[in-house]
Amino acid sequence: MRLPALLCLLALATPANAAALEEHYLDLRDRYIARFSAAKESDEIYKQHDAALKELTGVLRGLVGPVTIKGLPAEGKSNVDTLFKNDIGFGHLDGLSFASEGYKTQAVVTTTTLLRHWLGEHREDGMPQESGAALKSDRFYYYAIQDAAFAIYAELPITKPAAVSAAAAVLGVRGNGDLKGAPDEIDVVAIQGDKVYFIAASRAVKTTPIPACEKVWKQMMAKPIDKKDPRGDMTREDNAMTAFTACFAKEAPSQSWFAAVVKKAQSQLELLPLR
Repeated sequence: MRLPALLCLLALATPANAAALEEHYLDLRDRYIARFSAAKESDEIYKQHDAALKELTGVLRGLVGPVTIKGLPAEGKSNVDTLFKNDIGFGHLDGLSFASEGYKTQAVVTTTTLLRHWLGEHREDGMPQESGAALKSDRFYYYAIQDAAFAIYAELPITKPAAVSAAAAVLGVRGNGDLKGAPDEIDVVAIQGDKVYFIAASRAVKTTPIPACEKVWKQMMAKPIDKKDPRGDMTREDNAMTAFTACFAKEAPSQSWFAAVVKKAQSQLELLPLR
């Protein structure tokens, strides 16, 4: 079937049809992944890869439908930006991505079916399989977008719009390497009907260190390394980070900057086309 004809069908899709169209997208994506992952890289293969991503973007636009997110480009592109299995960033959340210049703000719109399938694909990465649990997991925000790890520092108590079945907001740090620092990224997810909206804003807020939590970090890092553990130093740092972020989550609501952070998260939710 020619692509324009397929897109016309997608635009007119009924809910029953939508399931078949989601299966079509996943089948097409998987066939392209198998093809490009087995191919010898060359300029011609890169051209074919770009064409495949454009085709997947067209299918996703039909599935997701028209989307307007305030302050972001009108047309999204595939959030899956590589079909080569060995590439860094392979396996991003299937959906349409809308991003500001420099990706300071990035939104992804997908369907609940594609979200469930994607969670299953990341089961071996420790991804929670229930969406509510996933939205409270560092791993969701790490694997869904970009190519950098993410650490949740606090959940933010946003007000859920009446028409939305679920909404979550987190404050955290994204980066490659050390994730201990002043959290400045806010990620918000909302689920309405069969649509899932995810918006992330980096350098969105200013926070300050919490002395009690800095003390927890120092105490944990002062503990001796378990010499029986081949990655003893990393284990100690991981344990210190877990204790540090737990402390931060507990103490954050009492900080002078917390109300402004929650307000910023609520304003991100208002950028989404929720009815």
